[in-house]
Amino acid sequence: MTMPLKGIRVLDLTRLLPGPYTSMMLADFGADVIKIEAPGEGDYARWYEPRKDQYSPMFCSLNRNKRSMTLNLKSDQDKNIFKDLVKTADVLIESFRPGVMKRLGLDYEELKKLNPKLIYCAITGYGQTGPYAEKPGHDMNFLSYSGLLELQGEQTGKPVLSSVQIGDLGGGALMGTIGILLAILERKQSGQGQFIDISMLDGAISWMQAILPEYLAFGEMPKRGASMLNGGKACYEIYQTKDDRYLAVAALEEKFWVNFCKVIGKEELIPKLDAPLEEQNKMKEVIQQRLSTKTLDEWMCLFEKVEACVSPVLNVGEMVKNPQVAARGMIEEVYIPGLGVTKQVANPIKLSRTRAGIYRLAPDLGEHNDEILAELINSTVDHRKI
Repeated sequence: MTMPLKGIRVLDLTRLLPGPYTSMMLADFGADVIKIEAPGEGDYARWYEPRKDQYSPMFCSLNRNKRSMTLNLKSDQDKNIFKDLVKTADVLIESFRPGVMKRLGLDYEELKKLNPKLIYCAITGYGQTGPYAEKPGHDMNFLSYSGLLELQGEQTGKPVLSSVQIGDLGGGALMGTIGILLAILERKQSGQGQFIDISMLDGAISWMQAILPEYLAFGEMPKRGASMLNGGKACYEIYQTKDDRYLAVAALEEKFWVNFCKVIGKEELIPKLDAPLEEQNKMKEVIQQRLSTKTLDEWMCLFEKVEACVSPVLNVGEMVKNPQVAARGMIEEVYIPGLGVTKQVANPIKLSRTRAGIYRLAPDLGEHNDEILAELINSTVDHRKI
């Protein structure tokens, strides 16, 4: 089986989360990802606590299927080695603040002179242009500037952070992956590489498709907990059960709402599906009182064969054992020589013939220095055919 990205070489200068996730998505489908790390410390995520064996589990998951090479890009000798690698590469990914690579003499304008087919992807907080371009930032900052953070949480409380990094992953990593794949396709026509400017703030804003178009059309300021998909309707809410667990109710369509109201014995609420916000809040109180009379398992038994878009709020341990998750193979067992079987998060993209795979463990720091240097010296393969 030939993997979709076999023959694509990626130089990954990133660390922590967004960039490594991008290159992981490419590596899982066969790209040769060379992780370029600073000697001594490398990617900070290696050393995050808690660690299992030598490295943090997050690092091991994000950096599977990659090779590691240590280079000091401030050293002329190592910089020349890096430039030789660029000549063999299809893609370069970096996440430094704008201007860092230029100060090193390794920006896109310089590197494309060595390799006109190079696809250069820069993932930054705010992009390469604009007054915030050189600002530092983390996921919370990108969400706060996007307006998304202000809308997260209950109506009367403060904004609430999401448990996953929407800006880092949704706004940065996935946009970077898509941009790279688009550039690879375009290169088949033009024969030229290009620069990909990914802003995590831009990406976070683009996720607001259920909120922002309405504001742009009518000018009405969205309010936290007031929109259809943000806690404004009783049919789309999280309710507590008798045993202090939670039930996710997403009965947005009338047919689901009718079924939900019948199961909980509150048919009088059926005509109020689209009632004003004040009435919706009163309905929530009625529903909450009713759902507090039974445990989560009892309610799930009642809803088991009823189409009402009702689900249990699972914890991570329950999710891992869930039969749907198991059927989709989202928790993958990997055999490690000397350590036995370990579990990792599988790739979510399911291709029918050329499926993603975990075929190489996360590398030790500089593990492949000699191997990659030998390839540079001896290889006669042109890695830039695509």
